[in-house]
Amino acid sequence: MTLPGHRAVPLVIDTDTASDDCFALLLALLDPRADLRAITIAQGNVSFDQQVHNAFLVLEVAGRLGEVPVHLGEREGLAGGWIGAEDVHGDGVGGQRRLNDAEPEAEHAVDALVRLTREAPGELSIVAIGPLTNIARAIERDPGFAARVGELIVMGGSLDGVGNITPHAEYNIYADVEAAVAVVAAGFPRLRFVTWSPVTLRDGVVDAARVEEIRALGTRRADFFVRANQAPFDFDTAHGVGGSTHPDTLAVLAAIDPAVAVEERPFEVAVVLAGERRGATDFTPVDDARGAACTAITVADGPRLFAALRDVLATAG
Repeated sequence: MTLPGHRAVPLVIDTDTASDDCFALLLALLDPRADLRAITIAQGNVSFDQQVHNAFLVLEVAGRLGEVPVHLGEREGLAGGWIGAEDVHGDGVGGQRRLNDAEPEAEHAVDALVRLTREAPGELSIVAIGPLTNIARAIERDPGFAARVGELIVMGGSLDGVGNITPHAEYNIYADVEAAVAVVAAGFPRLRFVTWSPVTLRDGVVDAARVEEIRALGTRRADFFVRANQAPFDFDTAHGVGGSTHPDTLAVLAAIDPAVAVEERPFEVAVVLAGERRGATDFTPVDDARGAACTAITVADGPRLFAALRDVLATAG
């Protein structure tokens, strides 16, 4: 709970809404430590229209329809095209359908990102849990954009060079490498990474016993999780992971609960543009945090992550 006198963290979540993105949104919508100002949709996991459907389904499940605006963003990467991950996520929600007919805002996601940072310079935490296309377009649109962002948390890359879409590249970076290069070079005052390996694979896994703990909650929100989580759970376990992976939820929790980052270290980071390592992220540790390009969580509190997720799923709605 938010302590008396403590202000909820103002957030914008830029998402390619499927599976763990949905759970990350539920955390931002239901945890009192979060003040979610907008949802911006970027090309990514599943078809763009399916992502929009999923975002409004999550708002419905959270009981927050009409309270948080949804802005539609870029449907292709900076270099064109779309790389989906439907083999992992299915439709991203386990076949569940929304009952509402809510419509997105007319304002484009990139324009919304620029406007929101102008209205609250230095205040917003932007949590980017999909490909970085919208963020890169905002940098392109307004050279002052990056300097106005309080912090940018990126779910992307790997500290040890282990990929989940190629041997070397993590999906969010690989799905728009040019955008990732632009974001790293933009000079955000505080750029933080939540990476795929080793952090998510070690600290962000919900195993079968924890899924059953959530199922036993018996709430609509818990049922939503179990059904939406089934496809990635099956995919991950078939590929040797001990459960479903939840880096997006970890990224949102990092924005609102500093204690979930047990260890966070400064790094220089370079994104590989060409060759067989295209999309790889080369993180180099540095000693002086003041001159570092970014920080990355190197150890996360897995039980704390699961407890935060379980707590919002336990609410009846």
